[in-house]
Amino acid sequence: MTSVTPVTSVTPVTSVTRAAPVRIGVLGCAGIARRRMLPAMVAAPAVELVAVASRDAARARETAAAFGCAPVHGYAELLERADVDAVYVPLPASLHAEWAEAALRAGKHVLAEKPLALEPEATRRLLELARSRGLVLMENVMFVHHPQHDAVRKVVAAGVIGELRSFQATFTVPALPDDDIRYRAELGGGALWDTGVYPVRAALHLLGAELEVVGATLSAAPGRSVDTAGAVLLRTPGGVSVQLSFGLDHGYRSSYELCGSAGHIHVDRAFTPPADHVPMFRLERGTDVEHIRSEPADQVAMTVSAFAAAVRNGAAGDQGDSLRQAVLLDEIRASASGG
Repeated sequence: MTSVTPVTSVTPVTSVTRAAPVRIGVLGCAGIARRRMLPAMVAAPAVELVAVASRDAARARETAAAFGCAPVHGYAELLERADVDAVYVPLPASLHAEWAEAALRAGKHVLAEKPLALEPEATRRLLELARSRGLVLMENVMFVHHPQHDAVRKVVAAGVIGELRSFQATFTVPALPDDDIRYRAELGGGALWDTGVYPVRAALHLLGAELEVVGATLSAAPGRSVDTAGAVLLRTPGGVSVQLSFGLDHGYRSSYELCGSAGHIHVDRAFTPPADHVPMFRLERGTDVEHIRSEPADQVAMTVSAFAAAVRNGAAGDQGDSLRQAVLLDEIRASASGG
């Protein structure tokens, strides 16, 4: 039997509009900034996009003109602006820690692309620096703000699929242009830092922080100097097995599955759904199949709103998950290298 059930109990986060908007400057003109984050910031009543900085003055002017803000030549110059409350850091992964720290020391709140840093200790130092200065440091993991995952958690918590036995998650994307920064080791490239973050964070988000790495493998496609594929086996203290896979030179896949003693849940388009996508996860129990549907949600806009709300409320952000994620990523790389 197949049926479709709408979810009505999950309410998307709404923008905070009663206070003055959080004034944001952007360090860099990366593709994710131009395609997703800058349009969301321009549209969000909770923030004001003030300026965009680049080491290339012409690129700064071009990007700023497209989004109606000021161009700034140089990242340090943007941090000196008194009209910037917070910065968004979409730079290559190897530069996240350096410029997040510079922004925090300049008294700015920070929304930084994932991962915050390439080493757990650097992540810990950044989080402690933000806490000591009363600033928000938030890692830009957008899918956790989408309400479909809360809907999944509620079904699992209600015991609908029985006792949880296993979790599987996959995020893979097609081959990138040869000059893409994600193929450059010196810039923090590689599948683990890019696509691997998603299934790792999904496991943390849905299963909790007490995950143990059992084994991992990372491999590189011919001619590549960074890992382009990976697989990880983890477990929880309660014996739930966790299988994660990720890659850069694959067919697109973005999904996870939770299997229990009485049924299982499958979520497709889990990590990067477009704003108009109607979320629907499949619940199977024996011969019964139910598709549980919720309203479309713009996880990019919701992330921007969540950051603005954290700045206004003085919240610390998702520090625990970010730090645990950093530790797990480090342990995965060590396991894959035989360490």
